[in-house]
Amino acid sequence: MSNLQAVNSLPTRKDFDMGELDTFPKILRHNAKNWPNDIAMREKEFGIWNEFNWLDYSNRVKWLSLALRKLGVNPKDAIALLGDNRPEWVWGELAAHAMGCYSIGIFQDSLHEEVVYLLNKSNATVVIAEDEEQCDKLLELGDDISDVKIIIYCDPRGMRKYNDTRLISIEDIYKQGQEIDRMSPELYDVYVDATDADETAIYCTTSGTTSKPKIAFLGGGNFVKHCSSYLRADPRQPGDNYVSVLPLPWIMEQVYAVGQALISRQIVNFVEGQETLMADLREIGPNFVLLAPRVWEGILADVKARMMDSTPLKQKLFDYAFLLSEKAQLKGKRSKFADFLLMNALKDRLGFTNLKSAATGGAAMGPDTFRFFQTIGVPLRQLYGQTELCGAYTVHDENDVDYDSVGVAFDSAEVKVINADKEGVGEVIARTVGMFTGYLDNQKAYDEDVIDGWMHTGDAGYFKPSGHLVIIDRIKDLAKTSNGIQYSPQYIENKLKFSSFIGEAVILGKDKPYLSAIVCIRFSIVSKWAEQQGLGFTNYTSLSALPEVYEKLSEEVKKVNATLPDAQKINKFILLYKELDADDGELTRTRKVRRTVIADKYGDIIDSIYDNKERVDIDTVITFQDGGSSRIQTTLKVATVIENHSESNGSAVSSTSSQTQRKAS
Repeated sequence: MSNLQAVNSLPTRKDFDMGELDTFPKILRHNAKNWPNDIAMREKEFGIWNEFNWLDYSNRVKWLSLALRKLGVNPKDAIALLGDNRPEWVWGELAAHAMGCYSIGIFQDSLHEEVVYLLNKSNATVVIAEDEEQCDKLLELGDDISDVKIIIYCDPRGMRKYNDTRLISIEDIYKQGQEIDRMSPELYDVYVDATDADETAIYCTTSGTTSKPKIAFLGGGNFVKHCSSYLRADPRQPGDNYVSVLPLPWIMEQVYAVGQALISRQIVNFVEGQETLMADLREIGPNFVLLAPRVWEGILADVKARMMDSTPLKQKLFDYAFLLSEKAQLKGKRSKFADFLLMNALKDRLGFTNLKSAATGGAAMGPDTFRFFQTIGVPLRQLYGQTELCGAYTVHDENDVDYDSVGVAFDSAEVKVINADKEGVGEVIARTVGMFTGYLDNQKAYDEDVIDGWMHTGDAGYFKPSGHLVIIDRIKDLAKTSNGIQYSPQYIENKLKFSSFIGEAVILGKDKPYLSAIVCIRFSIVSKWAEQQGLGFTNYTSLSALPEVYEKLSEEVKKVNATLPDAQKINKFILLYKELDADDGELTRTRKVRRTVIADKYGDIIDSIYDNKERVDIDTVITFQDGGSSRIQTTLKVATVIENHSESNGSAVSSTSSQTQRKAS
């Protein structure tokens, strides 16, 4: 047995060194040869979990590669993947890499203009589309995507009515590939052997918080090395279960569902839909999950909502058990009695009983939310990274979790803080083994972002004496009031979102005399609360306008104010008549707030807050993704939390937000 085979046969594979297996297609072939019958993936459809072993996985990638090459797809062509998370998405990506092509993921809820931009920018010739909905989207684009020659659909339902020559079912592709494989059984191995670790494999889109997303070049070999270093920081074992929830076009989901799964041979499970997520989690009982902060916040809100519906006795027991667990957690221990009384049952209810590690990334998570999950026994860790650096490159050590930080760097990454102020706060720069090599057609942006081999992240942060990295906010988002008080919007927003009644918040105050907020209610929780109070409402808009809701949200804002320095307290807020939406450009596809869009779109509302108006009249039309529209006519109240709006002398963010974080730790 070779050294490589020995490493791969170990139960823990501690070093995760893949040696000559330096591209994903090579690793897949190796897994299929050595463990053909081990389960690699599951997909839930119509309530049934369908299993695919490593041989199934490899065969589908093989058939796709062979058929597409025969259909005229050449090395260095781009193959786009459009749809929700499912096995075919991953198989399509690996097939692209096996042919020496570039894979590019497109978020399944992308609007038409976003799809056009990415397909044309990447010069994609093939799109692997999930279903009728995505094919409809592509066919409606017509000549706007003239480079696309082949559209492969995975779900045949509803597709009979089309006669476009570009359309072909993935089953027909498999049949063509099988025939080629029978005629030339050595051909696929030739493709795989030719995959070059030094070549670009992935076109990965950035979040696009300030402009259209850029397309970063990620090398196949460096991606493997980066995933390996992640596994050394947070190991997996063959047969461990991972549930794929976050969109696959996002770099971190590819790290987990593609890279780590191939290297560690963990099982990737694809849920039936977002509405069945928690039920599917309970069925699988995963060992690892990666969820966005908003998903964790939603789970927290659901727990609190259930407690709202429970009896006074159960509420008291919950509070008691939580207090016991919290006290034990501060000592680095678990309260066995609290676990017996509540926490074990709660984790089982959530599907988290078997968790060895859980992670959050993509945006900052508030320390209060982080602490809650750690307290109930969920081994949650926070990640930090960028698309350009192959996703996350810091994580908490299993036995060294710090609620305010994003952990420490992987062994293959270097992180520095430059241009630090007297408090040690400066810009975070980094370099990793998985670092990108450029942006597509944008050398200027690359030269601005990468200086002397270091990626300038644009994030403000500092190192704790323990070595943990603390991220405060985007440097461009740090702002000052008209009185010179510097603050971090993100830090305050995360505190607000710890409330189960608040779904989203945007802090205002740049060049203004005091801080205010635009708040979006969490409809599922506030509607339940309103029903308990006997309040009448018809929709989100009418609910958010109720005086009783304003009063309740004022209480929540006051709770947050009690934890903030005087200079950073929220003086006023307004409840928005709708949720912030990525389709409206208010959020990125990874759910980050686009502040410039908010400032422009809701400028009249913001002006009304600072003009000391008590109400704002709204008459607007909302256009839905399907082309429909709805007119909204309502009046928004400007709620005052602090009457005098006076600001005490304060200091910069490094001595307010940062010190607040340090006290918490």
